[in-house]
Amino acid sequence: MPSQKTVSAPPASRRPLLATLLLLIGSSLLSGCQAVLFHSLNATIGKSDVVVQRDVMYDPAHELALDVFRPSDARNAPVVVFFFGGSWKSGKRQWYRWAGEALAKRGMVVVIPDYRLWPTVKLDGFMQDAAHAVAWTHAHASEYGGNPDDMFVMGHSAGAHIGALLATDAHWLNAVGMQPRQLAGFIGLAGPYDFLPLKDPDFIDMFGSTHEAQLQSQPVHFVDGDEPPMLLLQGTSDKTVWPRNTESLTRALRKENETVVVKLYPDIGHLAILFSISKPLRSKAPVIDDTMRFIHAHTRALSTALPVAANSR
Repeated sequence: MPSQKTVSAPPASRRPLLATLLLLIGSSLLSGCQAVLFHSLNATIGKSDVVVQRDVMYDPAHELALDVFRPSDARNAPVVVFFFGGSWKSGKRQWYRWAGEALAKRGMVVVIPDYRLWPTVKLDGFMQDAAHAVAWTHAHASEYGGNPDDMFVMGHSAGAHIGALLATDAHWLNAVGMQPRQLAGFIGLAGPYDFLPLKDPDFIDMFGSTHEAQLQSQPVHFVDGDEPPMLLLQGTSDKTVWPRNTESLTRALRKENETVVVKLYPDIGHLAILFSISKPLRSKAPVIDDTMRFIHAHTRALSTALPVAANSR
């Protein structure tokens, strides 16, 4: 059975943690310090009525699980499926407890799933996992106080790419009995949506050696006017995923008269846009406020669990 608990209180002083966060975010974030960074973020979680159910198995065949974060009184709440980033080859759902908690405190039921990474799988593998996680969430959202008709897909970096591809290339969701228009919206943080040509050997192995094969990995290639509303969030100082990715997807969506909201944050880089969701770094960019405005605008049945602003800091 999955474990269930209320998020516990952090250490008394957050100053050393904040200093650690700022130092690591300003660094190159080598793989050796990723665990330290995310542990520091998870340590900032304060006492709240957010209920966490960990290690819920959604794909036993591949030993893939997910964590669910929800307000204790959630009823008919909007649902967010959050895909973590890491160049499709690193990352752990457990590192993102702080993100699930932050969104759940705003009244969301939040699902953060595993997905298989390269080199164990390539594009087909992690996209199939993502589609499966969305289908599981749609089927089980009501058990956690969520409304499956108000389900949003959200992600950062590689996770934003995965979410965008689910929202644009219908065949991934069709394979699990769904379609992109069933999503209430997509929220992308610093996503690579139009990143050809490929030069890195890892990405060529991941996405294919020919132009035709690589096109299958590009969300912008599949925009056809049947997409859910989108919120694209991008830092103008991002040197990892260049802002032109957001610009290109925005043009494609607007050409098809699709609903797209774009938020550009001056002097915000690739990691800062993600970590500004966390309470200690929320002043860096209004990512969580912009996200909540978008969700509220595209939620079909507003939840009684949505908190007032005074209780959602």
